Amino acid sequence: MKIAKCFFFIFCFICFSAKGQSNIDFGLKGGLNLTFFKVTESSFGFNQDTEIGYYGGAFLDFEIDESYSIQPELLFIALNDFKFLNAPIYVKYEIAKGLNILVGPSINYFFDFFSNKLKIRGDLSASYNFTGDLDFHMKYALGFEELTPNSLFVGVGLRL
Repeated sequence: MKIAKCFFFIFCFICFSAKGQSNIDFGLKGGLNLTFFKVTESSFGFNQDTEIGYYGGAFLDFEIDESYSIQPELLFIALNDFKFLNAPIYVKYEIAKGLNILVGPSINYFFDFFSNKLKIRGDLSASYNFTGDLDFHMKYALGFEELTPNSLFVGVGLRL
């Protein structure tokens, strides 16, 4: 738990100190997640064990040029008795006005496991900006290990 608090405070410090720079945005996001357990390879049918949870956190958006940016996030995820931190680092590309594709790895720190607390997943995400400050996003996280299930996240983000 001490490690998680350190990560949180370091991320908050970076967020607030980076907000003063012109090409860096800071925001909050949250929503629902659906986690799929017992997913066999190439099987995305309706008979999967699914749990519903919630998530919330903060993000930074480092603009590289008009179409590309780097977007790290720090999210707290609760899924029944499991609670963990999710820290994806996305490469973000604007494919059309307000429509973005984000892809990248995510590191997960599970509070409830006794061993193997760190897991790595791959994320594929899309977001649509309704306004300059409000967006709708959806991401699919693909777990690479047996104990790292696949998840679908649906939520909203607000730039501050």
